[in-house]
Order: sequence, then structure tokens, then C-alpha cells
Amino acid sequence: MAEAEEDRVPTEQQQQQQVGSSPGGPEDAQPAARTEATEQRPAEGGPAPSRQSTFNVETHLDQFKHKRFFVLRPGTLNQAIKDIEALVDKEVDGSVHSVWLMTEVDHWNNEKERLVLITSSSLLVFKYDFVMFHCEQIQRIPLNLVDRISHGTFSFPKRSLLEREGEGLRVFWDRLREPSFISRWNPFTTDFPFITFTHHPVRNVSDTFAALCDIHIFCAQLKDAAEKVHAMKPVPGKANGVLVLNQPLYIEAYVGLMSFLGNQNKLGYCVARGNIGF
Repeated sequence: MAEAEEDRVPTEQQQQQQVGSSPGGPEDAQPAARTEATEQRPAEGGPAPSRQSTFNVETHLDQFKHKRFFVLRPGTLNQAIKDIEALVDKEVDGSVHSVWLMTEVDHWNNEKERLVLITSSSLLVFKYDFVMFHCEQIQRIPLNLVDRISHGTFSFPKRSLLEREGEGLRVFWDRLREPSFISRWNPFTTDFPFITFTHHPVRNVSDTFAALCDIHIFCAQLKDAAEKVHAMKPVPGKANGVLVLNQPLYIEAYVGLMSFLGNQNKLGYCVARGNIGF
């Protein structure tokens, strides 16, 4: 028995040595499996890291662009709303129904940042300085004069070099009056019987800004508010009610070099311009 055990012990040691030194043993097989998995993982999921990295780069780039807008600074929007609501004339405008953050597109395709209020009797459009917390201009449009709202994509003349993606909304308050020739070719004129809005660039930052910049909900609320004022304060000789149309918004601009440079550099918005110095 002793001899058998002594014969068996060397045999087990030899087996362990053989297993440890065998090229196909567990110690060699495990690294080989890891190496094979490592080599296969990029091949199987190679495109995914590339798409993910591209998505991250685009996300960071969009976040960097959005951070330039002063309206996104903490507390800025709330302070701006307080400032413009303090300018509402209760006797003329009534109570405030809703607040909106919009981009106005003028007749030369220039973008302008605007705060908009729908009140009981008026549509108020504010040019507000989000840097200095100061209202620079107020445009008051009586709701009982609003007779038509058009929404759709933007269109330009056939020979125009301009283009604009997305959709917008145009509010008319005097369908019988057409802009004069001088007004059409004057980039600074405001003598137009309509105003055009589109989405603000920060609408995708959060749900809060998405609600503030939603032109579809804005259109519905504006129509309801205007029809109520039409019923209470009808204008003699003017048809009551608001006509809502789905049609392209025509902008009669051709070259638009000023609007191209202005819109690309966000000159119509309160944004950080960077440090200028030597």
C-alpha cells in the first residue's frame, strides 16, 4: 500500500506539472480567451464607439453654443419676466395669460430675440436686453385687430440666395393694408401689418424652454385669446374671428448678406461674444 501511494504521488505531481506546462492548459486558455474576446469586441462593436463619440462631440458642441445665450444664465429669465410683466398696463392690456420666448424674423430675414406676452386684450412683443436686464422696446398689438394667423415653412423668391429651415408663424392685424415699396426695401422699417416668429435656438435645452418656445401652442392660445376679444370688443367694419391658415411664409429678400452675417453670428441675440483684447 505504501509503495502504491508513493507511486501515485509522483504521478499526480507529474500531471500537475504537465497541466501547468501544457500549452492547452487552463492557465494558458484563459488569457487566450481574453485576448480573443478583446480582438473580437472592436470588430463586432466597432461602429458603436465611433457613433457614441460622434454623438458626444455634437452634444458638447451644442451645449457650448447654448451656454453663450444669456437667457440661460441662472435667474436671468425669471428676472426678465418680472421686468416685462411690470410694464403691462392693466387698464389697456388686462391680465397676463402666458409668456413666450421667441425669435422674430423680419422682412429682410434678420433674427431678433423677443419675449412675447399674451394678455387679455393685447399681444405684447418685447425687445429685452438679457445682459443689462433692461427692456429696450415694446410693440403692442390689440387682439381685436388680429384677423389672420399663418403657420408653415419659409419661402423666398426664385432668384433669392437665401434659405431658412424649420417653420414659423405670422400674425396679421390689417389684411387690407399692404407694405409700401419703401418699407419693403428699408431694413430698419417697422411699418408692417404683420409680425413673424420662429423657434428660439435654445428650445431643445430643457422641457421648460421647449414649452416657452412652442409656436404651435402659442398659435392656439393666441387664436383663442383674440377670438374672445373679438366677441367683447368688435371693430366696426371688420370681420370678427381669426382665420388660421397653413401656408408658406413668404419673405421677399434676395441677397441678404446682412442677415446671413447677422444670423450666423447671432447678432440679434444676447450672447457672450468672447474676450476682445490684446
